[in-house]
Amino acid sequence: MKPFQIHLPGSSRHIVYPKHQAGHIGKQAGYLGSQAFYPGRQHSYLVPPAGAAGIPVQNQPGRPAGVPWMPAPPPPLNCPPGLEYLSQIDMILIHQQIELLEVLFSFEGSNVYEIKNSFGQRIYFAAEDTNFCNRNCCGRSRPFTLRITDNVGREVITLERPLRCNCCCCPCCLQEIEIQAPPGVPVGYVTQTWHPCLTKFTIKNQNREDVLKISGPCIVCSCFAGVDFEITSLDEQMVVGRISKHWSGLLREAFTDADNFGIQFPRDLDVKMKAMMIGACFLIDYMFFERTR
Repeated sequence: MKPFQIHLPGSSRHIVYPKHQAGHIGKQAGYLGSQAFYPGRQHSYLVPPAGAAGIPVQNQPGRPAGVPWMPAPPPPLNCPPGLEYLSQIDMILIHQQIELLEVLFSFEGSNVYEIKNSFGQRIYFAAEDTNFCNRNCCGRSRPFTLRITDNVGREVITLERPLRCNCCCCPCCLQEIEIQAPPGVPVGYVTQTWHPCLTKFTIKNQNREDVLKISGPCIVCSCFAGVDFEITSLDEQMVVGRISKHWSGLLREAFTDADNFGIQFPRDLDVKMKAMMIGACFLIDYMFFERTR
């Protein structure tokens, strides 16, 4: 290849570059232009490469300020829209927001959650969609629709929980939650498995085939300590991840039902499996840690 020369003004020196580098620069410019094809991305910053998801970005319009949003990474192949945020993380933190009306008047309001990565950057918001009667009459057994939205308000995950009996003596009507991504397209289910002593769940794919298992303690109590639910293979010989209910402090635990959770999983796990683990976390929250008024 023929080299080309660059003359520096005010100097007699010439810098010689191979010609293929000029083509490389042009390729980068084309890459920046391709960002317009991904909805929801902001163009006032560069999208970081894989592995750089910890770089903070500006707050997005229409959302509360104060905590930066996680930048959207390039979507993997066959990734449902909006789940690309899950492709480069191995931990999720879920914080339920405190409702003052619940604390003052003991009326159950719609739960609202903030979902973050390990750097504290927002990934999603989750909001419960139920009516007043369901929340205050059915308590922790209530059916609900939980809508999870991204930084531009686009609904990327929908969780549907039907009304089921919340008694361990009825193994024919145990708890279940359906995970849809995008909304209307089921990607999996989390179903309660009957056991006389332990807390058991099964994660199933869209064809209702068993994929993973979840095992919890015999007595689910978070008094002064956290509670762990192990996510394992079907033979329960390999630990794949963990759902942990964190102790939030004496006052918060005593006077509110605003809980904090953490989910750990392998970074290279399929994003649909990560979405199903998020659904399992919300089902566990409503079953065991939602206060009955």
